[in-house]
Amino acid sequence: MLLILCVDLDDDLGRKTEFDTPVVGRDNVEAAAVALANADPEDSDVNVCFQGVHLHDAIDDESVEVAVVTGTAKADVSANRKVGEEVDTVLASLSTGEDVRALVVTDGAQDESVLPVIRSRVPIDAVRRVVVRQAQDLESMYYTFKQVLADPETRGTILIPLGILLLIYPVAIVADIIGLPGSTLGVVSALIGLYVLFRGLGLEDAIDSALERVRVGLFSGRAQLITYVVAAALMVVGGVGGLDTVDRMGDPRPLSAVAGFVFGAVQWVAAAGIVAALGRITDEYLAGNFRWRYLNAPFYVVAIAIVLHGLSAFFLDVESVGLSYLAATLTAGTLLGLASTLAFAVAEQRFSPTGDSESESELIG
Repeated sequence: MLLILCVDLDDDLGRKTEFDTPVVGRDNVEAAAVALANADPEDSDVNVCFQGVHLHDAIDDESVEVAVVTGTAKADVSANRKVGEEVDTVLASLSTGEDVRALVVTDGAQDESVLPVIRSRVPIDAVRRVVVRQAQDLESMYYTFKQVLADPETRGTILIPLGILLLIYPVAIVADIIGLPGSTLGVVSALIGLYVLFRGLGLEDAIDSALERVRVGLFSGRAQLITYVVAAALMVVGGVGGLDTVDRMGDPRPLSAVAGFVFGAVQWVAAAGIVAALGRITDEYLAGNFRWRYLNAPFYVVAIAIVLHGLSAFFLDVESVGLSYLAATLTAGTLLGLASTLAFAVAEQRFSPTGDSESESELIG
């Protein structure tokens, strides 16, 4: 008997259709090929399955059976092992006393890496690699380019660097007009560097998600969007205040410079944190998801700000600031954080209608 084995090493058939593998029998293989074609018409394993059916119908001088065996999505050693197991299953299902020989059908060199595994179980008469013929004309070339550019990943990889390079000449003209001819290379280098950095860190999804949240916030009237803008402005003011404090210190040591920056910025950063927290609390209340514990955030921000102010003032040797002031700020920050935690925990237990059920679910979890 000749066994036609169609190999799908990366298990496209199992992942994209509802067929269990191995698939044995001419009609079953044809049905699996149709299902895979419907799921992904561009998958080359579709042609492998149809080629197996074609060979089954073309050979009429001996008994023939056709089957599809698959590996795993990783297409590694585990995939080879799974192909071997499925070949064993196919051989066990053949009700014949004849010697079985195999004709292996693949779509490339990657799938052919499993040939030693198959050869260890059944002799291989031949290997048929399926190559899809393409029309070598302008229409085919246009379609290929269209398919490549339709893929967002490929489009971003090819078109963005190309666009940045094409900007060299207009940037050079603008730089020459404004009297900065040497800035062209720096601008283009900065653009390419930013692109490579964003691609390398995978920040595209994060930026898209942030823009989507901004869009939703604009159209849904979220207070959090406004408070975040105000908080960002306060952060900038705090940064400027911190740098101004360091600048007035002359040439400080690294530790003193850090303490000076914190001392000059802490009150503005604390205000930014409070504003952002109040915006979040407002949105949660309007959405019906308010919890008393959310009110801890502004108090935590104030507590941290008190501690940082005391530490920075102590390291800067500010007048009238000594160990007593440092001890007072550390104690005040700690007590404020603990008091707010306990107060809002008690409030949530007594006034929240879902407090008991949440506590029970946490205990069960």
